[in-house]
Amino acid sequence: MTRLIRFNKPFDVLSQFTDRGTTQSPRRTLSDFIDMSGVYPAGRLDRDSEGLMLLTDDGRLQARISDPKHKLAKTYWVQVEGLPGDDALAALRDGVTLRDGRTRPARARRMEQPADLWPRDPPIRLRKSVPDCWIELTIREGRNRQVRRMTAAVGHPTLRLIRHSIGDWSLDGLAPGDWQTLTPG
Repeated sequence: MTRLIRFNKPFDVLSQFTDRGTTQSPRRTLSDFIDMSGVYPAGRLDRDSEGLMLLTDDGRLQARISDPKHKLAKTYWVQVEGLPGDDALAALRDGVTLRDGRTRPARARRMEQPADLWPRDPPIRLRKSVPDCWIELTIREGRNRQVRRMTAAVGHPTLRLIRHSIGDWSLDGLAPGDWQTLTPG
């Protein structure tokens, strides 16, 4: 029977079960939260990003979730520096040019701060003279640090990044550090 887990990865946690870093500065990993053998992440989420990760013991399901050729939508809540105008959002929707090529078109819209958003530890650094806002960004590819590079390319660096959903799965009702076993569908 295939096992599938949804996990709300907190900030400053590696998206792997072991850390090959130095012993003087141990970093938190998935094993600090998930005590189940034989499951592996279907995709990655940077250490400085938060939100939904899916883990499974089924290699084909793992590939379907994480491989960009399947074009599974991934939606992010992104707190950015500044107030993106219509032109910046249009650029994200059209695709932006990064060092490794042009991104696929994305869905992008301004949004209110997500309801019931948990505080980040440590909190992001806010500047009184520079406003910030939230956008919802949905992409169907998965380049390294892609969302951060996309928002920076349109002049609005990412302050906080939360993956809200992957396909039909979301982190709704799941507190940071919590996980839940799902029935694959």
